Amino acid sequence: MPLAGHFRLDYRDVTGRRTRRALQALELKVGPGKVLLGGIDEATQAYRGFRADRISRLQDLETSEIVDRNILDWLIRHADRQNRPRRRSAGQAA
Repeated sequence: MPLAGHFRLDYRDVTGRRTRRALQALELKVGPGKVLLGGIDEATQAYRGFRADRISRLQDLETSEIVDRNILDWLIRHADRQNRPRRRSAGQAA
């Protein structure tokens, strides 16, 4: 599902190494067993997917809101709020 935002992530990779990343988010990919927050990683200027269950802290750099619990729930609600007007207008066009 589309998700726009500019976030700072505290992330733990598959080896357990912790890093802080800045991401220009583009989408939330929901798949079997995992959810990925996808976007442009500012460190590499390349598309990356970050597993939501490995994000320990997220800061919305546009609002300064900090999320350190229930991050996946927050991401889904954030994407849903952004996409609600799009779904409404698509229903009216039909």
